[in-house]
Amino acid sequence: MNPAMWISKTGLQAQDAKLQAIANNLANANTVGFKRDRAVFEDLFYQVERQPGAQTADGVLSATGVQLGTGTRLVGTQKVFTSGALQTTGQSLDVAIVGQGFLQIEMPNGERAYTRSGQLQVNAEGRVVNTRGLPVVPEVIIPPEATSVTIGENGMVTANVPGNAEPVQIGQLTLVSFVNPSGLLALGDNLYMETPASGVPNEGTPGEDGLGTIKQGALEASNVQVVEEMVDMITAQRTYEMNTKVLSAADNMLQLLAQATR
Repeated sequence: MNPAMWISKTGLQAQDAKLQAIANNLANANTVGFKRDRAVFEDLFYQVERQPGAQTADGVLSATGVQLGTGTRLVGTQKVFTSGALQTTGQSLDVAIVGQGFLQIEMPNGERAYTRSGQLQVNAEGRVVNTRGLPVVPEVIIPPEATSVTIGENGMVTANVPGNAEPVQIGQLTLVSFVNPSGLLALGDNLYMETPASGVPNEGTPGEDGLGTIKQGALEASNVQVVEEMVDMITAQRTYEMNTKVLSAADNMLQLLAQATR
């Protein structure tokens, strides 16, 4: 195969992967707590026909050498954990994390998952859960007779209960942080899982040890910037078209060579 055809093939695959990441970002532009994906590429190995600095036949050192690249490849997709805009909802169980940190969610198998989505609800037992009905950790149970619920910036959950002049503490929301949040495994459903790349979770009280604070009655919007994604999409599309033209040009060159050797 003509090397140029192979190289253009790797370029097509790379831009197709980038378009898929862009499409997912745009699809989740209105998903609460969503973090955009960024495709990461690297160039493939080089065919070195002459080393830089190699001595030529007349004893002169080569200034550049001859190195021919063989294309590109996708090496990873990185979650960009910049903060999204805050959207005020006025709902008492909607919480936004202002700064670093994740809420903890208990999965059906008992494992912990982590989320930036603060759309919390109450199940039939009064336990605070996420939108999929999975309980928040640590456990928070709201009494059925509670007339209002308040969640402080430090995660303390209190409720006004008839017969008590002062609000009663009914729970404490905590946050966890990771050394490398981009290394978390995205599970879908606004959930992430710990991996060896992310490091172990460090749990703490909101507002302490570098963790963000809790803002009640608000949600963190997606950090996807639609205009930027559209520009990236156009760039990827144009790059894809250029690679198809290289593929077509290489094919035409081979056809001309075949005709010339007949």
